[in-house]
Amino acid sequence: MLSKVKSYALQGINGYAVEIEVDVNTGLPSCELVGLPDAAIKESKERVRAAIKNSGFMYPVKRLTINLAPADTKKEGPSFDLPIAVAILAATEQLPAYSYKQYVIIGELSLDGSIKNVNGILPVLISGLQEGYKKYIIPSENAKEASYIEGIEVYPVDNLRQCCELLSGSMIIDPVKCNVYSAAQANNKFDCDFSDVKGQFSAKRALEIAVAGGHNILMVGPPGAGKTMLAKCLPTIMPPLTYEEAIEVTKVHSVAGILDKDVGVVLTRPFRTPHHTSTMLALVGGGTKSRPGEISLAHNGVLFLDEMPEYSRRALESLRQPLEDGKVTVSRVNQTYEYPAEFMLVASMNPCPCGNYGSNSMKCQCTPQQIHRYLSRLSGPLLDRIDLQVEIDNVTYEDLRSAPAGESSAQIRERVVEARKIQIKRYSNEGTLTVNARMSTRLINKYCAVSPSCEKLLKNAFAKLDLSARGISRILKVARTIADLDGGGEIGEEHIAEAIRYRSLDKKYKL
Repeated sequence: MLSKVKSYALQGINGYAVEIEVDVNTGLPSCELVGLPDAAIKESKERVRAAIKNSGFMYPVKRLTINLAPADTKKEGPSFDLPIAVAILAATEQLPAYSYKQYVIIGELSLDGSIKNVNGILPVLISGLQEGYKKYIIPSENAKEASYIEGIEVYPVDNLRQCCELLSGSMIIDPVKCNVYSAAQANNKFDCDFSDVKGQFSAKRALEIAVAGGHNILMVGPPGAGKTMLAKCLPTIMPPLTYEEAIEVTKVHSVAGILDKDVGVVLTRPFRTPHHTSTMLALVGGGTKSRPGEISLAHNGVLFLDEMPEYSRRALESLRQPLEDGKVTVSRVNQTYEYPAEFMLVASMNPCPCGNYGSNSMKCQCTPQQIHRYLSRLSGPLLDRIDLQVEIDNVTYEDLRSAPAGESSAQIRERVVEARKIQIKRYSNEGTLTVNARMSTRLINKYCAVSPSCEKLLKNAFAKLDLSARGISRILKVARTIADLDGGGEIGEEHIAEAIRYRSLDKKYKL
């Protein structure tokens, strides 16, 4: 007898329908699994056999042929265990005919018949909903994640026996109750606050501008100046995730297998800090299973590269295309995957190998050749893609011990949120654009018009700082954000002048 069960597989962060076909015929007992399965799926034959027997069903002593359609697409992962088991039971008439036709079934089986959670449930459900599928049977451990999708019926099951009783009608299981997303659910308790940072007012101002407009920023200063602490305070002033942003981030984290199953959705903006020994594949993504990398896990959040020159040149140069496009394409022989990567790059570095070049309080021990060699680890094209470059010096003892507490993160965050609201309103008719940093050339010409006096400032900066065309565009974007922090009016000379100040490292260090 032949049976067909619907399931779903992942391709990047998108799902596609897979039909599990099982044919049971007389002949020597065997089980043949076809349809380009990977090793995990090939091993499912033994898991399914044990799960069926240990759940009180009969495993057929016949010739089984299992096909995963479409047959020309490679299938990965153990999520087909449950639909294969259901298809076998249906083909051997241990389940009522057509009882399973209306369901999409996903799950990994243990040998005792219990069902384990699988990665990527959220993107699978979203893709299935877009293709018209409304009813799903999934592992109970994935129920929280599935509860944030409206318009579908999701039935969580704990084991194979429970799944079969649901399909046969002998057990009633209530579908998962839909949860309403609220950013207020996030636990906003942080270990640091901007009020804890003594001095460094120019650096805090630059970080506020960077977060307000989604700009990339580089902090240059000696060891101990507070670069890492400033970066770790960034989450305290980040605006809350919208529902759409939270779903996008959750899809990536779900596919990567790092989603908190008890929460089911990402509530705060990601803050990723990969080690300086991270490879290009670790940052960009890929590998044998083409999994998302750090830049995709930082989507709608922050990617912090501490001591940026210590990263490999190949890894750093791989960031250039994602910084421009907001996405990364991972191409392999058989398939091409596309992952979102709209992250805010925050980087820190020493000005020289010893770290004291340009310091007002410490003497540099490096030769000009050593300084040049060290700074040359950052290429010009990469530096060109960083909107703000800020110099940080050591804090004096008097500032450290006697300076009054500065503004709190809550106060800064209020201004950031207001600036973001101005940008969202401005770009409401421009597709998915929400921040100034992502403006195209057309939108720069439309929203960053400047007066003749501002044009004169830009012309002087272009000549004196030896800027590229991209550098001028970055200045205009930053100036637009500074104007938004001032209320969203026209870009003035003071906004252009401040934005130019954050490009001074281009000339000073001759990178």
